[in-house]
Amino acid sequence: MLFSSLLFNLGGSEIILIMLVVLVLFGGKKIPELMRGLGQGIKEFNNAKSNIESEVKENLREIESKK
Repeated sequence: MLFSSLLFNLGGSEIILIMLVVLVLFGGKKIPELMRGLGQGIKEFNNAKSNIESEVKENLREIESKK
């Protein structure tokens, strides 16, 4: 809860400062690799989420058809 409230209350200057810190820590060459990995992680998470949703819906249909 605290993390989400801090995340959404960031202003422009705070975001720029965070981006500069990330640039200094990881360097310009590492950032595209980090973003690619983050994108792949989000894609896998969304695929897993949709698989679970479809399984739950399928099981609900099976339960309803048995009644």
